[in-house]
Amino acid sequence: MRALADAEPGVLWLDDPARPAPLPALSGAETADLAVVGGGYTGLWAALRAKERDPELDVVLLEAGRCGEQASGRNGGFAAASLTHGFANGTQRWPGELATLERLGLENLRAVADTVRRHDIDCCWEENGELTVARAPHEADELADLAAAMTADGHAVRLLDQTQVRGEVSSPTYLAGLWDLKGTALVEPARLAWGLRRAVLAAGVRIYESTTVTGLGTAGAGLRLATPGGEVRAGRAVLGTNAFPPLLRRLRLMTVPVYDYVLTTEPLSAAQKASVGWAHRQGVGDASNLFHYYRLTRDDRILWGGYDAVYHYGSRIDRALEQSVTHERLAEHFFTTFPQLEGLRFTHRWAGVIDTSTRFTAFFGTAYGGRVAYALGYTGLGVTATRFGADVALDLLARADTGRETERTRLAMVRRRPLPFPPEPLRSAGVQLTRWSLARADARAGRRNLWLRALDRAGLGFDS
Repeated sequence: MRALADAEPGVLWLDDPARPAPLPALSGAETADLAVVGGGYTGLWAALRAKERDPELDVVLLEAGRCGEQASGRNGGFAAASLTHGFANGTQRWPGELATLERLGLENLRAVADTVRRHDIDCCWEENGELTVARAPHEADELADLAAAMTADGHAVRLLDQTQVRGEVSSPTYLAGLWDLKGTALVEPARLAWGLRRAVLAAGVRIYESTTVTGLGTAGAGLRLATPGGEVRAGRAVLGTNAFPPLLRRLRLMTVPVYDYVLTTEPLSAAQKASVGWAHRQGVGDASNLFHYYRLTRDDRILWGGYDAVYHYGSRIDRALEQSVTHERLAEHFFTTFPQLEGLRFTHRWAGVIDTSTRFTAFFGTAYGGRVAYALGYTGLGVTATRFGADVALDLLARADTGRETERTRLAMVRRRPLPFPPEPLRSAGVQLTRWSLARADARAGRRNLWLRALDRAGLGFDS
């Protein structure tokens, strides 16, 4: 509690002098070839990629708040190549096309890095990889199996024993580690979003912030998007609304919003940094079901988040839910992991809403005769996968005109949608039972109870 006493209830990434001034809301009527709903990563990538494909395309982007200030500006900044929420999830769900998905994911990660360079986006892009750490014997065994499978598949990974992993990041809780050398970059997430926003504006896209889309329907051969201050008539639309209520009724049970909680410390002193090591500045995540993720910032703070992924009855989203007892639990876990940092204080505490799907990866589709495309359900791994999702959405819109498939639209991952969540009260009961079962599995050497085994058989495996 002493460490949290001075922590500001706000987002470190948004507490930044580089934060751009807000843009005006829509007032009156607009027309466009393409309307994009949502100013997070999905919407920003969709607008930018649309203009890169066709510079003459007239594009309007509508954002209910300010671009990049929800999930896109609140996450840990892990830019993963994986499109499948990790190698194991991809192997389980799409074994026949995993090689293609892995290649496309690496190409997508390289394309994001290229965009950062071309548009001179100052977001502290660091290609340091990710370290998964085991804190229980069964987790160490699982990492060894995963390392063997990933090595056989051509991944650049390094299995670390207890001495080696503690040599990378010093914690008495670590028993083993798996360092994925090439699969993850680290980034300042809000600055990435703001850089994309600047690139989108430079490409000629009109962005309206503080503009909530309240209705979507047809208007002649096109679409009409209603807002409190006016409307946009467009030939096509891309929806990137993340965890917030979708404009299509058919999607209302396809995701649930869960709150992910985060802390950041004050900058480490030279002595504190030396006590932890961390010379290679990897992102770090636990191998457990209820896992933490953490990383260093450019000024050597430690960002520490995860563990609790909290769902509120009725898919409630409310700013009041961004401060929680979970922050106290995270602080306790932090000092268990790094007892040598006792006395360090936290400066920021916040939460962000994640759109979770039952398969833990994004899903895609169209509506209104192919004139509307959507990409949703990134489940916390959307920093770079959203660029892929934007390309899928644009491919789907183009297919409606030309009938041509692309390598992306032929993927089973794109063609098939996940199972929906049940309505309330079954939804809340199922989420809580699953979370209790995952915690119990962590405490019982990974043994999964009857409920988790039933979810596995249904293709609905979860972690936190």
